Amino acid sequence: MKRAYTGLRGRLVITFTLIAVAASALVAGIGYELVKHRVIDLAEQVAVRDVRGTLEGTRVPIGALWPGDSPPTDAQISTLQKSLRMRDGGVVVRYESYLYPDGDFSMNDVPADLDAGAARRMVTKRQVIDGKMWLLIGTPVWRIEPIHIAQPTGMSVFVFVPLTAEEQLLTDLRQPLAAAGAIMLVIALALALVLARRVLLPVRQLGSAARALGAGHLDTRLPVHGHDELAELTATFNETAVALESSVSELRSLEAMSRRFVADVSHELRTPLTAMTAVADMLSEEAERLPQEPATAVRLVLREIGRLRTLVEQLIETSRFDSGTATLHVDTVNVADAVRDCLELRGWSDQVRVNVPQGLAFSVDPLRFDVILANLVGNALRHGERPVVVTARSTPNGLEVKVRDHGKGIPPADLEHVFNRFYKAGVRGDGSGLGLSIARANAHLHGGTISVRPQDPGTLFTLWLPSA
Repeated sequence: MKRAYTGLRGRLVITFTLIAVAASALVAGIGYELVKHRVIDLAEQVAVRDVRGTLEGTRVPIGALWPGDSPPTDAQISTLQKSLRMRDGGVVVRYESYLYPDGDFSMNDVPADLDAGAARRMVTKRQVIDGKMWLLIGTPVWRIEPIHIAQPTGMSVFVFVPLTAEEQLLTDLRQPLAAAGAIMLVIALALALVLARRVLLPVRQLGSAARALGAGHLDTRLPVHGHDELAELTATFNETAVALESSVSELRSLEAMSRRFVADVSHELRTPLTAMTAVADMLSEEAERLPQEPATAVRLVLREIGRLRTLVEQLIETSRFDSGTATLHVDTVNVADAVRDCLELRGWSDQVRVNVPQGLAFSVDPLRFDVILANLVGNALRHGERPVVVTARSTPNGLEVKVRDHGKGIPPADLEHVFNRFYKAGVRGDGSGLGLSIARANAHLHGGTISVRPQDPGTLFTLWLPSA
């Protein structure tokens, strides 16, 4: 599930969605603000025009222009308030030191800056009163004389115009804007899924083709559609696959030739080795009667002939594994007897301690099991120190055989390479470096494994073979 959000498809969908959300919010926000300002400004212009027209048409004798003029009566003020009142609003009048509130409105609801400005000219301000938005219009009242000269009257009016209808209009507008944004989001999400599929389909095809190449299907090719970057990438992949197939085919041919050459050489060496072995047996009988220097030379030749014979046999066995012709001939054996027979055949009985239950029986290929034991024990005797201990036990899943020496151990840097062919773990002995690799190949042929682990002191090799 985590990959669905962190993969390329998830990132593309999330990116498209975020862009759609941001674009929808931006368009809706800008549209809402434009409509809001237009509606409020229009309501303010209408209210200001109505107030100005009402005041200009007022014929009530307001104010004392000349000494002796009487102030306006309450009835005149009430008439003025009624003529200026808009949409259930209110009108507060101030005449010199007299205040004329209107219903729930008084001068306490008039901001100080609006009050100060209304003494000289008409001013407006939007104010929230009791949780509702109001438009406040403050203006001085002028009297027009017959000679068309405006004279101050000392009176100011403050008109409270409710903006409830405009607020309701804006509230109703938010719902369709939100619905439009949701529709845009759904469309963008669907578009993102479609585009992600179209973009990622070639990528997934390239991934599948790459895995097929890795699995050995070197004839894998992809169709090229279009002329965009993905088409160029697909064409490059096909060119790479062609070059890889050619290189791998050449390498496989060279490897097969090399294996065949090693196998042929190894088999051809068997005939002269047979003759040399026969001569070596005769020389070994005569070596004790020869002078010291010829005897030393004979013993050296005998030892090298033995090494050469072992190397040829190991090369032949390795070629069988490489060619896939190695087979198993499974039989049930007594593990304790098989271990002791292996040691006795090679003269190691007095050098190795055996700790194997006498009644332990298991199904293995006796010859290949003998090869595994001989290589592990021989390696311990040549490169380790005594005592060399061989233990075996039955496990719920198979057979476990351990071979341990008590020497200095294998350097840590060499542990991962000890099963490689011709690897000698930094020592120069008389071995060929093929023994452990042959032992592991025989274990794999049984379906088992061989592992190595350092001990204190020495080294421990563990053979595990599964139950049949």
